[in-house]
Amino acid sequence: MNLVDTSKAIKQGNVSLGIELGSTRIKAVLVTDDFETIASGGYVWENKFENGIWTYSLEEVWEGIQRSYAQIAADVQGKYHTTLTKISAIGVSAMMHGYLAFAENGELLVPFRTWRNNITEQAADELTERFQFNIPQRWSIAHLYQAILNQEPHVKDIRFITTLAGYVHWKLSGEKVLGIGDASGVFPVDEETGTYRKDFLDTFDRLENVAPYPWHIGKVLPKVLKAGEYAGTLTPEGAALLDVNGNLQAGSLMAPPEGDAGTGMVCTNSVRKRTGNISVGTSAFSMIVLDQP
Repeated sequence: MNLVDTSKAIKQGNVSLGIELGSTRIKAVLVTDDFETIASGGYVWENKFENGIWTYSLEEVWEGIQRSYAQIAADVQGKYHTTLTKISAIGVSAMMHGYLAFAENGELLVPFRTWRNNITEQAADELTERFQFNIPQRWSIAHLYQAILNQEPHVKDIRFITTLAGYVHWKLSGEKVLGIGDASGVFPVDEETGTYRKDFLDTFDRLENVAPYPWHIGKVLPKVLKAGEYAGTLTPEGAALLDVNGNLQAGSLMAPPEGDAGTGMVCTNSVRKRTGNISVGTSAFSMIVLDQP
């Protein structure tokens, strides 16, 4: 796409925005419909160890996203002499798992507990035994159950639990949803139904330590969506969060928010069963697509 065509695409809003919140950088990329990158922005950040927890502040989440977007807007203005006002589609991905718990009024109940925290061994072991299904320490359900075992006072006030990508998507669109890849690190997913395993949800609700609480696990988890399914649109409040200069219009189609492992699977085309990929970033890991549970 040449300079004139790219400028026209920007004016017409035929561009898509990707936002990624990694362990060391927040990144944003603007692409045209033919997948050409026309602008990008970034923000360097680092987790903090506070009161025995690895965490990031939600204030810095938005500072990083806003700075990254501002770089894109400035890049577009400088290269194409066009103000970025419309974006056709937006997708968010972020480091997976961890624990973000919110009250009825949307208040964050405890600081964000990231995937780095190895503080849920007792919970992970107990849930693995009860489900007869491997529950890693980093999964959101392990963090929740550990908070229950620790008798943390915030648990009774929980009305919504999500991941970092799910949180950002919620604030941009108003939708409490997760892509199926990220959701599978929140609670075990049933391949046949495409959502959380009902037998495990029922088992969790019946656990002796869980039963006294006023909520049901199936009601506080985000809805599971597959790739390509409708995940809401950018709200006016979300547009103001992204673009502090107020130029961006609401209405962008939102993709289901996903985890960073899923983005690695897609970009290496490792999505079919019996395929895999290796990621070497803040942590080194392999993703293997199994042909059975």
